Amino acid sequence: MAEVYLRRLSRWQAEQQRDVVADVYVSAYRGAAGAEYRDRRGFLHRLERHVQHTGFDMVVADTAGTVGCAYGFRVSRTGEFWSDFRGELPTDIEELTASGRTFVLAELMVVPAHRRHGIATRLVERLLIRLDADLVVAATERHSDGDGGGGSDAGSTGTPGAAAEAFRAWGWSRFGLLGPHTALDLSYGAGPGPDSVAREVWIRRPLR
Repeated sequence: MAEVYLRRLSRWQAEQQRDVVADVYVSAYRGAAGAEYRDRRGFLHRLERHVQHTGFDMVVADTAGTVGCAYGFRVSRTGEFWSDFRGELPTDIEELTASGRTFVLAELMVVPAHRRHGIATRLVERLLIRLDADLVVAATERHSDGDGGGGSDAGSTGTPGAAAEAFRAWGWSRFGLLGPHTALDLSYGAGPGPDSVAREVWIRRPLR
């Protein structure tokens, strides 16, 4: 495989290259036949909102074209991200959110031909390496039986089990469930799929 290079994009660069990133999204998720336009349009609308968030940051993987992407931003101090959290939110999580010290990994994707080569791992590491936050969160498609499986470089998720295994390998901890209202807009792996499903929340304290 040709060498894969990572590069960080500014907010302006991410907006300028949104169509390229959308191509990666469509390839990574490969929705139902005939749904590519809907899926692409939905992603572009989410990205348009996400780039406006405080602390937005994006890293892309390039070889013969762009083959992967990870991005995220600061969780709003208002706590809106947790509005559909199932259960009682711990006080320390509320405090970290209110202080602006929480970052959400909103999207991570790698095209199928380049999965299982550590690209997703590298993307996450590069995105978070200079992060000034005390908590990182992500919401993934729910894996019903609680068992990982599927390998440690999830790519776009590949499968819910692969995503769970990847997060475990990266040192994240399963934290709880987000209801569909929040999860639909702010979730790693928010590709084509049911609109009314809860998502698993994973958290990590950044390595210093």
